[in-house]
Amino acid sequence: MLSIIFQNAFLDWITTPPGSMIFVLLLSIATATISTLLTKLLVDTEEINRKQKQIKAHEEEKQKIIDLAEVDPERYRKARKKWERKNAMYKQTQQRMSLQRMKPTCITFLPMIIIFAFMNFLFSGKQVALSPMNANDVPLIGGFIRAGNVFINFTAWYFLCSLGINTLVQRLLKLQSQASGGMGGMFAGQKAKALEFPDV
Repeated sequence: MLSIIFQNAFLDWITTPPGSMIFVLLLSIATATISTLLTKLLVDTEEINRKQKQIKAHEEEKQKIIDLAEVDPERYRKARKKWERKNAMYKQTQQRMSLQRMKPTCITFLPMIIIFAFMNFLFSGKQVALSPMNANDVPLIGGFIRAGNVFINFTAWYFLCSLGINTLVQRLLKLQSQASGGMGGMFAGQKAKALEFPDV
């Protein structure tokens, strides 16, 4: 009898704010930790980080070669050919790295689908967390949305939690390097890829 009362009380706590907020936050920490530990176990992260640094340096070199176009066209053409040969090799390296990183996903995919299907059922139609921001505070659109407390569902709160938790756990467990992680590195890589070699 006591165990049934305890189970019902626990179920009420994890499905009602603020208990639901804490429970989903802990769930996102557990998910990120398991995923990171599996990655450390199955993937040679040191080798991937080393290759990632090489690829980053290679992409940054592109700008230096482009700067040579007007100063020394002959040297520019030679450097460009050398860079393009290396680029083909680095593309293959990136494909192999992507396959390596997929190993933990292959193991966790099915269990995660089952867990999240159950969680969606458990939290179906329930308010899980108070939104960290009120839409009324957003310029231009704020005036069109009703004022008051705005609660969000399980999926939205889990997504918000995992955004910060994944990066934090990876840094704490020394999985993410400065070369591979962070928004700054991603944007820098995109900028380098967007550069085009001029025809000289």
